[in-house]
Amino acid sequence: MTSQRTRARMIERLREQGIDDEDVLAAIAAIPRHVFVEEALASRAYEDTALPLGFAQTISQPYVVARMIEALCAGGRPLGKTLEIGAGCGYQAAVLAQLTDEVYAVERIAPLLAKAKLNLRAIKQLKVRLKHADGRLGLPEAAPFDSIIVAAAAARVPAALVQQLAPGGRMIMPLGVATQQLMLIEKQGEALVETRLDAVRFVPLLTGVE
Repeated sequence: MTSQRTRARMIERLREQGIDDEDVLAAIAAIPRHVFVEEALASRAYEDTALPLGFAQTISQPYVVARMIEALCAGGRPLGKTLEIGAGCGYQAAVLAQLTDEVYAVERIAPLLAKAKLNLRAIKQLKVRLKHADGRLGLPEAAPFDSIIVAAAAARVPAALVQQLAPGGRMIMPLGVATQQLMLIEKQGEALVETRLDAVRFVPLLTGVE
């Protein structure tokens, strides 16, 4: 269930689905996803599916994690200083930390954040900086960010996140309510360039902290 062979099969499925950035694939292969899911679901950890974390939250399916990170890195661009909105169990932050030395992750649900800390410690990934905060507000004290990845859907792009994006920076997030679309947003001078990607299904981006 947690063998290298099982993990390798997951990577082959991602290749078949069109993920071809070898650095992203290697980053996902390096992270033991079973550590980040509930023990009762560990046997399903390497399936290409979202799994429940409790608190009405999910761990994203591996394809979506790979797709979002690959879009941020398109054209050989480094992730640079990266902000994740919606740390959840810490899985995506762990993958990001394979690709850049500066990862900040915000989570609004305190018990989930505590779980993320334990999970990251379990795999000896200590360079991710975690913060209990409202993701819609970003992390102004650490801005600007070269990359922002949002793991929850909003009806519109939060203004605070746009402000915290560095010149030339990229942000990827799901937009929409009834139907959601993955959007890549690039800051080019004073302009924002938006690229519509896949149809997706994420939990909503909520305000406040719990």
